[in-house]
Amino acid sequence: MWYWVLKHILVGPVLRLLGRPKMEGLHHVPKDGPVIIAANHLAVVDSLYLCLVLDRPVTFIAKQEYFTGGGVRGRINRWVMKATNQVPVDRTGGTAGSDSLAAASRILERGGIWGIHPEGTRSPDGRIYRGRTGVIRVAMQTGAPVIPVVLSGTDKVNPRNRRTLRPAKVRISFGHPRFFVPADKAGVRAATDDLMFDLVRRSGRPYVDCYAATFKSHAA
Repeated sequence: MWYWVLKHILVGPVLRLLGRPKMEGLHHVPKDGPVIIAANHLAVVDSLYLCLVLDRPVTFIAKQEYFTGGGVRGRINRWVMKATNQVPVDRTGGTAGSDSLAAASRILERGGIWGIHPEGTRSPDGRIYRGRTGVIRVAMQTGAPVIPVVLSGTDKVNPRNRRTLRPAKVRISFGHPRFFVPADKAGVRAATDDLMFDLVRRSGRPYVDCYAATFKSHAA
């Protein structure tokens, strides 16, 4: 229930007013059954806008820290995560990757929508970075279709290192469903790269052939 209260009453109207989101290709998202939404990542509000424009609930794999933080902000984060049925995963342990993929598979096995940003973290400069292979591995394992999604304008609504949101035009483009058959390690990497190149082509953004997290660590 709280998912819909946040979407339609508490948070959604504010996001809609600020971003005035325009959608393209929304009809590509099936009305039922397992679906993977794979989007580029520009801002913290990316996942919120995806939840806003899709008629079905979207579940993301969230860092465990969002469920355990202290103080007022920590309590708010924890409430929002639980209210929207997000799944906590400890990403610090040695099994973090496999735990995340197992959680994603369970979402899809229940016929839900799993939302993921294959870059793994926000783009530091608006470019699209190398994708993590988890999205393709789960798609191959479950047979769920992957919908590539291009977001733009969210980084203007929610600028990096700023606490306040700003009005800006948000556009969200949903691509055709893509299906992936099981493959070896090289095939998984090639399919992941192909998915990212689809996002690059449709967004018009430059591609960087390294992980965003790696780029950030070297730039620090």
